[in-house]
Amino acid sequence: MASSPRSWVFTSATLAVQGDFTHYQEAMGLHDIASYCWDSPFDYPNQAMLCCPTDLPDPNNADYTDRLVDAVLPLIQAAQGRTFFLCTSLRAMQRVRSQLETRLAFHQPEIQILCQGDAAKNELLRRFRENDKDHGGAVLVGSQSFWEGVDVPGEALSLVIIDKLPFAAPDDPVLSARIDALNRQGKNAFMHYQLPHAVINVKQGAGRLIRSEQDQGVLVIGDPRLVTKAYGKKVWRSLPPMARTRDIAEAETFLIQSLNLNASVSYDCESA
Repeated sequence: MASSPRSWVFTSATLAVQGDFTHYQEAMGLHDIASYCWDSPFDYPNQAMLCCPTDLPDPNNADYTDRLVDAVLPLIQAAQGRTFFLCTSLRAMQRVRSQLETRLAFHQPEIQILCQGDAAKNELLRRFRENDKDHGGAVLVGSQSFWEGVDVPGEALSLVIIDKLPFAAPDDPVLSARIDALNRQGKNAFMHYQLPHAVINVKQGAGRLIRSEQDQGVLVIGDPRLVTKAYGKKVWRSLPPMARTRDIAEAETFLIQSLNLNASVSYDCESA
């Protein structure tokens, strides 16, 4: 940049953490720059609801994934599919797929379960969209590949579920090197790097839900640390100002009304 006499502009929907670009600027080596953050044109309080369900165990609990599927199953059924189930690991992804295939086979066998790895990414997205047109909806279970760069506007995608806060594996060599470097600088590696990185990833996953001024739907983040840990507030406050709840039944009502084009309802985005 220093050797090129021109202006540079970096822009994205997910660069900031609570309106602060420090994480990105330091990662890119950007100094003495102007930064701006604008609100979205979407009417998030009325277009979307964020739900962090109660009574889920710690994400490290052996039965966490099964309990999460139990909790969100009424929402998937109410949406008649039309769901992205985004997982933070391939093992969790396969477990979610297995549980959904078992549970939905008895209640709504018409809902197709698609899973990352079954076909190429674009083919899975084509099936997801076509299934909504022809058969009434599908659930696409995916890992990192579907957290960003995926655009499914309209009712075909009305429910996005994120299983856990996406903290990088501590044994990743690049992450380990970054942590060591920050520690040598006397900085808190978790607050300075790991948490902002997770916040940006959550924002990318959440961004799959509302793609236009007409879209409506529900975002579920299962991880109870979102509300039980002090750092969870940084994630919570970095997300768009959706209506908020911890009650699955309230989220189900919002979802049903969202899929009814004649329904009109307003929610308090400061609740919960």
